[in-house]
Amino acid sequence: MKNYIYIRGLRIAEHTVFCVQEGQKTYFDPISNKPVAFSSGQQVKRSIMDALSETLNEPRAPITYNYEINKKDSIENKEPWSPCDPHYADQLLGGWMRARTGEITLKRRSPLSISAMRPLHPLLVNVYKENITFDRSDRPEQNPVRVLNAAGQELTADEIQEYLQSNKRTLPRRHWIPENSRTTGLFVYDLAIDLKRLFTVATNQHEPELSPAMLAELKSDGWESSADGEFLLCPENRRRAIAEGLATAIVDWQITSNQARTYSPQTTLALAISENASLIASAIRADLDEENPNRAVPVIDVIPKVDVYTSLTAKGYISGVTGTADAMEQARVDLENRLLAFDYAAAVL
Repeated sequence: MKNYIYIRGLRIAEHTVFCVQEGQKTYFDPISNKPVAFSSGQQVKRSIMDALSETLNEPRAPITYNYEINKKDSIENKEPWSPCDPHYADQLLGGWMRARTGEITLKRRSPLSISAMRPLHPLLVNVYKENITFDRSDRPEQNPVRVLNAAGQELTADEIQEYLQSNKRTLPRRHWIPENSRTTGLFVYDLAIDLKRLFTVATNQHEPELSPAMLAELKSDGWESSADGEFLLCPENRRRAIAEGLATAIVDWQITSNQARTYSPQTTLALAISENASLIASAIRADLDEENPNRAVPVIDVIPKVDVYTSLTAKGYISGVTGTADAMEQARVDLENRLLAFDYAAAVL
């Protein structure tokens, strides 16, 4: 078995938003000459780590958020601190970096490389805007209004009424929220798993991943040292538990930060697994229509050395495919078997 597993997932997003802080994230596609939606690799990673913690029924690692009061007596955000503790599954798989004044920076690169979730093809997605309202006009007596004058003073009920009468205005219990971006279409993401580094941590102290104290703690907890002393390997029972949780998380993750009113299950239509990075993109792809170059056709293909799992839902979006009701469960089992079949001890010890 090779040291890497490559995964490509195809999902359908239906009238949803991937980010709510500043609306739907987009980038400009020069081929289609239009903005297209995407979910960042960081958001996909966060969603997978959340699903992993939920599957293992373990809390995520505690992060220390630092603030500093400056000379102007205002408070500033400083770099958050990670515990840099591989006992936590999301730390071991997600990586970390902690820089502290007067201390050596600790840094671990995640063994998971995760792409953004982006359009399968620009012609197979759309971004559009909608206007919405936050409306409580049906029960005005239960929803008070507050009016301030130019000096910042709150008006009394009589003063409000006088203003409305003299200026011929109204005060509806309704807030207008214009131009909210939403997206729909077929989206794809890629993930690479470095099996050799998945359950190991480096002992190198010239550019350290861990402090000497943490290394000593791991050894006392059963982490086995490689023959050359350069790595510590996670205990087998812990590897098995995390591998099972990771397989489930990769198949079942959801973006949970989108708004309740625009919830989309973002159903997985197909999942491709391979040890060959150059082949996996061919299994789930889009082709231009030969008769109409302004039309793209989604394709799920049979490719040697690539295992493709197609759900029944895919038949509603892609012609000619054969789906099964337990396709995602089959994908989970395949991925779990691949993770457990790798000889981690031989690779590093």
